[in-house]
Amino acid sequence: MSAPADVAGATADAVVAHGLAAGEPVTLEELDATAALQTRVDRKYVLTPAEVAAMLAALTAGSAHDAPRVLEIGGDRSFTYASTYYDTADLLTFRQAARRRRRRFKVRTRTYVDTGNTTFLEVKTRAARGVTVKERCPWELAAPLEGAGLEFVDDRLAAARLDAPPSADLAPVLRSVYRRTTVLLPDARLTLDTGLRWHLDGPGAPDDVRTADVGDLVVVETKAGTAPSSADRALWRAGHRPDRISKYATGLATLRPDLPDHPWRRLRRERLGVA
Repeated sequence: MSAPADVAGATADAVVAHGLAAGEPVTLEELDATAALQTRVDRKYVLTPAEVAAMLAALTAGSAHDAPRVLEIGGDRSFTYASTYYDTADLLTFRQAARRRRRRFKVRTRTYVDTGNTTFLEVKTRAARGVTVKERCPWELAAPLEGAGLEFVDDRLAAARLDAPPSADLAPVLRSVYRRTTVLLPDARLTLDTGLRWHLDGPGAPDDVRTADVGDLVVVETKAGTAPSSADRALWRAGHRPDRISKYATGLATLRPDLPDHPWRRLRRERLGVA
């Protein structure tokens, strides 16, 4: 699986748009009906633009029946996402990820910036066999985590039978912003995130190191059942394996060098160029 010759020097955004230009559109309603996948196995890969181009070329080389379809809203195919991650004062959810606890959780708000700043409060839990369960409720942009939001988080964590602190202990810690292109495959949902930037939202770092980014790398994520998807198999044939990256924990470890970073150290050094 080699990259097409015409991607040399192209930006990640341009490579994604070019590689999926021939893909038929899919509406948000159809995407949600066929691949909502709130309970799923996520596999992530951090790729260069050339590696993304090669993957998309492999996925579009099959029959029309298997061809990727691209989420399109109002003629647009790439959308800005903004997330705020919440944690305790002692960073419990970060430390659960750093210690690779099998049973862990994450609380965030997600805003769809280009579609009217639609915002959701989300609770993600890690269940058996690495399955991720995401539950969410509508939320107001920039609203503090209180009232009905606290009740929602507490209820979802209790339902997951997690030993979690009261949600009133949670406060904003990190913000992330990126552009996302969403692809519907016959056997999975595929997302390609470009321009990922992190901003430290709480105390703990000097002002001049409160932001970081991944440059022109692309965070590719497959969201499927327990079986690997066609995109996973294409990447594996090219020699790629899933990377350990968390938009929350990797970002926080990058901005807070005083924190443990073992699960993401190799990625940060080899891909992100962080010593």
